[in-house]
Amino acid sequence: MIEFDGQVTHHPVLAGRGLVKRYGDVPALAGVDITVRAGDVVAIVGPSGSGKSSLLHVLSGVLPADGGEVFLAGKPITTLGETERSLLRRSAFGFVFQSGLLVAELTAEENAALPLLLAGVPRGDALGAARDWLARLGLEGLERRRPGELSGGQAQRVAVARALVHRPRVVFADEPTGALDTRTGQEMVTSLLDAARRTGAAVVIVTHDQAVAARAERVVELRDGLVAA
Repeated sequence: MIEFDGQVTHHPVLAGRGLVKRYGDVPALAGVDITVRAGDVVAIVGPSGSGKSSLLHVLSGVLPADGGEVFLAGKPITTLGETERSLLRRSAFGFVFQSGLLVAELTAEENAALPLLLAGVPRGDALGAARDWLARLGLEGLERRRPGELSGGQAQRVAVARALVHRPRVVFADEPTGALDTRTGQEMVTSLLDAARRTGAAVVIVTHDQAVAARAERVVELRDGLVAA
């Protein structure tokens, strides 16, 4: 496993160089370059099929690239095996998905604590950290509720707590407002960005929502697997 010790200021926190991804004969990414620095909020936009989610999945190690390199804090991670990529996703990255993907059988605090529990943090400490994040996100008093007992917006804020509880370097959000109404979606994005700023994490958001993209400091537009000029 690659070790990443301390904050690296002379390298981007995350970078992709010449990234290529194919599904059979169909190119999803055709040589994408992207740089994300610590604390950045970057929105990835573009029409359906432009390669947005593929770029997010390759940058985060969910999918291996077919060409090019991904660097975390200046160190290449593209050649890591699946086990190493899985460990990296649990330690250096956080994720917020469109549907939250909370575990239905677990309470809000247990869902939020999952990255710490999987890393071997004692249960009491992990749940304590999760409760702290839930309180920061306006969910105090809902810690013992299961996902089916939460509104859509509340469930997404639990997902935000889960994404940040282990203090990752980068949070990836894939259409995080897609299942929410406009007002709830904007409130959730505010919660995500405010919470990420507290930790210094960069945020990479894939979105069709122009109001969400407008909240980013930088917008990267993809078309046909390439960054639009």
